Amino acid sequence: SLVIRGEKDEQAVLCSKDKTYDMKRADTSNMLLFIPGCKTPEELNADQASCNIIHSQIAGFSNNYWELRRCRPKLKKLRKLLMEDPYEGPDSRKDQTLTFSKYTTEDLLSLIQASEEEILHQLEVIDACKIEGYWRILEFDYEMKLLNHVTQLIDSESWSLSKVPLRTCLEELGSLEPTDMIEHILLSYGRKYIDDGEVYFEMHEDKICRAIAQMLLRNAVKFNLSEFQEVWQQSVPEGMTTRLDQLKGLALVDKSSRPDTIFLLKVEDLPEDNQERFNSLFSIREKWTEVDITPYIQDLCAEKQTVGALLTKYARSSMQNGVKVYNSRRPIS
Repeated sequence: SLVIRGEKDEQAVLCSKDKTYDMKRADTSNMLLFIPGCKTPEELNADQASCNIIHSQIAGFSNNYWELRRCRPKLKKLRKLLMEDPYEGPDSRKDQTLTFSKYTTEDLLSLIQASEEEILHQLEVIDACKIEGYWRILEFDYEMKLLNHVTQLIDSESWSLSKVPLRTCLEELGSLEPTDMIEHILLSYGRKYIDDGEVYFEMHEDKICRAIAQMLLRNAVKFNLSEFQEVWQQSVPEGMTTRLDQLKGLALVDKSSRPDTIFLLKVEDLPEDNQERFNSLFSIREKWTEVDITPYIQDLCAEKQTVGALLTKYARSSMQNGVKVYNSRRPIS
């Protein structure tokens, strides 16, 4: 089945079960006629001795048709809707009032311009969870509190990061937080597997280091890079190694300042429209290297499109101290 999605102020898109298409009206010089009960030549009996002329009633005509072009699902709104009221835990007073917006899968299907599979995949990507039938995103401080409980338990039990037992986690931490929240945080920051009938999690080092970096950078406009790297390494669980490449699309290093600094710049906070995205990036920094800009435009690539093709279209390249850099094709106000 196919469904057209979009609110009154949005450009309509057509969605199948797993793909999204832009709809464009195209004119045709061949008039299209609508004839009820019309038979094609293949449906007529070719062996008939005499061919009868059939009188047909024309019910309507059209000089245009809808052309479909595969496009990126418009998923930015999904996070925005769920961030209207992030989940702060079972003790949150705000959660006990009925004034905030809650969204079921059906609500999201009617509001987000994307196919069902693309929406469900994105909910997984942003670590949303279902609470009492509604999709929610955990409030960042609450998420960090849960993650801290888990990493402290791993540390105190001297478990391997690749083999964290679910049952023991739920038994030990169940008195502090709801067990479904403990399991959700393990799913968000680890890979679930079964060994000898028991459920274990292999924790994702990069994702945990990234979350802790975000926590450190949230309250600072800019952070001295070497100081940040030192504090960051001290803040992650023992046995984990921090690397700047874990922060792609989350933070940006500014090498033009003395000393080097780092600041929070999340790709999900940038505009969804291609031109607006580039305008926003060039207003933050006038010239970008391909390595720096790639994490911030990678998600704009349509099917079979490369970052290089996007840069050719929206940016102008030049050489600076032997390094290729990109700046805006148009003046940025």
